[in-house]
Amino acid sequence: MFYEPAKGHGLPHDPSKAIVAPRPIGWISTVNKAGEVNLAPYSFFNAFSTRPFIVWFSSEGEKDSATFAEETGEFVANLVSRDLAEKMVRTAVDAPRGVPEFDYADLTMAPSRLVAPPRVAAAPAALECRVTEILRPKALDGTLTGAVVVAGEVVGVHIDDAFLKDGMFDIVKAGNVGRLGYMDYASVSEIFSMSRPRWGKTRT
Repeated sequence: MFYEPAKGHGLPHDPSKAIVAPRPIGWISTVNKAGEVNLAPYSFFNAFSTRPFIVWFSSEGEKDSATFAEETGEFVANLVSRDLAEKMVRTAVDAPRGVPEFDYADLTMAPSRLVAPPRVAAAPAALECRVTEILRPKALDGTLTGAVVVAGEVVGVHIDDAFLKDGMFDIVKAGNVGRLGYMDYASVSEIFSMSRPRWGKTRT
């Protein structure tokens, strides 16, 4: 089939998020100037630079995570492991501002080293970030989409030693969780390695 998104897909459910999948989940923790803490999962999340290490998350609307990050200039991206998936989903609740999702999902906060927002204590890894840029993307006709893209440079990295093996982060042990389409998720249970080709070298 072929469809133009502006004209609709004609399917029972929108396939867009299933096509662009799996997407890693950034479990974003933030705090506002009043000291209110927010924790929410974002599947519109990824890294786009290694030097410097920069990650981003996109909020569909002016939600607390984006608002707090813009207000204070900081956020923490926490990794969601398979054993934390159910608690991660609980933090997606539409709780009123001021209700800490950490408590609602029975999660423990841990202090960050270089930024104010706390991190998820049980997360296998967490990235402390300082905001570098906030974008509000436009559609083809120039109107604002309503999305708020928050980019941040990683200034500190926490890794639970239990997930380090031979000096590398053990993704399979953590079972990194990603969002698929619809209400589906996946976790990493198997990996394979491939080497990049080098020009001029004989293929084997």
